[in-house]
Amino acid sequence: MSNKRIPLLFVTVLMALALIVSACTPAAAPATQAPAAPAATQPAAAQATTAPTAPPPPKCDKLPNAPTVNAGDLGSADKPIVITFVPSGDTGKITKAGNAIADCLSQMTGLNFKIEVGTSFAASVEAMGADKAQIGFLNTFSAVLGKAKYGIEPALLVLRKYSANDIDPDKGLAGQLEPFYKGQFIAQVASGIKSLADLKGKTFCFVDPNSTSGYVIPRIVLKANGVDPDKDFKAATNAGSHPNVATAVYKGDCDAGVTYIDVLTDATTNLKAQYPDISDKVKAFAVTDKIPNDGVQFVKDIDPKIKDAAVAGLMAMVNDPGGNAVLRGLYTINGFQQVDPNFYDDFTAVLQKAGVDPASLVK
Repeated sequence: MSNKRIPLLFVTVLMALALIVSACTPAAAPATQAPAAPAATQPAAAQATTAPTAPPPPKCDKLPNAPTVNAGDLGSADKPIVITFVPSGDTGKITKAGNAIADCLSQMTGLNFKIEVGTSFAASVEAMGADKAQIGFLNTFSAVLGKAKYGIEPALLVLRKYSANDIDPDKGLAGQLEPFYKGQFIAQVASGIKSLADLKGKTFCFVDPNSTSGYVIPRIVLKANGVDPDKDFKAATNAGSHPNVATAVYKGDCDAGVTYIDVLTDATTNLKAQYPDISDKVKAFAVTDKIPNDGVQFVKDIDPKIKDAAVAGLMAMVNDPGGNAVLRGLYTINGFQQVDPNFYDDFTAVLQKAGVDPASLVK
């Protein structure tokens, strides 16, 4: 398996991080448009409404050399393999996509799979630690913590079409498959918040204590820029998911918050469907540096044949149009890259240099 390391720009001096902080520039005035012609004079093609094309169903053909298990063994009907998913987005969508993944893997491998969606990020880690789940779709920090606490090992790294916002210095990478992402600090335009220093005395929304871009890295960034997240906010709360943070800022429940880039325009989250003006009322004013993507992890002592079959099945799904559509609906997954069990060690070293040692969080 490949062991490609992600170049992290903030490895050397993260605590002295020179965060890119830019005030959002006002949107350009919309161009003046000529009045539309009356419907009767428009071409028929212009009047027709084209329904979106539904994605094909996933192709779940049986894999060669699929393992067989005996009754009572892991993967049998009476002891299914459990896949746990962190609740980083809409749990209904995660559950739907998760069940589709479990069903497809069952058809491909002949093994039995079922899913659970953690009640929190930590709950998914603990489920794997207690062997109540054997496979995890964990976020980056949960994967790091899971390895330190329980020996949970990464096997696949998620690749995504890079998402950027207007103030991201890497916005030229937008749309390219990348193994990293960034976090963004957001605020209501009406709040007047344009810099990290402006956050002092304000209410602030994080995602979850185990969220990499929604808690861990932002706290490091805040401290590096002279803002103590434990003392300088009027109040701070954990909203539970990235969409929840954006919604709370939009509604004014929090003056500002932090999410992944760019939850405001993400097609899977689709916040604009419920709040059409969210991108007008809520703006990003700062971004973090690069963070390695999340992925798929396995408990340390899982049967290698089961692990190999699950990895092969997920790789087949991501390379199939129907399977890829399911994975995009889960966590906007566009691809997978196989990695070795030590993949996140570089990122762990970054955290340690910044004073965040996952091993110290192990109870």
